[in-house]
Amino acid sequence: MAQLIVRNIEEEVKRRLRKRAKSHGRSMEEEARVIIRDAVSTKPSRQEGLGTQLVKLFADAPPDFKIEEIRGQKSRPAKFGR
Repeated sequence: MAQLIVRNIEEEVKRRLRKRAKSHGRSMEEEARVIIRDAVSTKPSRQEGLGTQLVKLFADAPPDFKIEEIRGQKSRPAKFGR
């Protein structure tokens, strides 16, 4: 397995890496490997934003299509399936 040495990392970056590693239950070294692996992966690094997804979702809707505002109405749980 290859090795990589990174010098001159700012103390604040090191502190945040340590905190992030701890929150994920990993060593700092493993956390750095995960970050690097994710950064160079071939999959898209970011999903489309919510606004872009909504525009695509309603792109084929008729021009007079309106979504009613629900402000002031009592919320109800969603019903799925049956």
